[in-house]
Amino acid sequence: MKKNLAHAVGVVALAISLMASGLAGPALAGSPTLSGVVNVNTATADQLMVLPGIGEVRARAILEMREARGGFESIDELEDVKGIGAKALDRLRANLTLDGRTTLSSE
Repeated sequence: MKKNLAHAVGVVALAISLMASGLAGPALAGSPTLSGVVNVNTATADQLMVLPGIGEVRARAILEMREARGGFESIDELEDVKGIGAKALDRLRANLTLDGRTTLSSE
């Protein structure tokens, strides 16, 4: 009984941690479904922060890297931003673009 309770507490703690970090999927976090794209070459910090896992610090880092590079030539370049690894980028990829307007909204 104590082992099951300890496991349940651990699972809940992990879920809370994932939600707080923005890494939990929509079903776990209860976050809205995203529709549209963010143009990483023109988006504002506020537009970037609509993306799951992108808070103020990462949005600012994306903007700084974009400015330093004169824009992004590939979505894969976002892996160079501290805190954005391959897995995070794969989760975001469907909502990222290099061209056109930012149309992302949460439903």
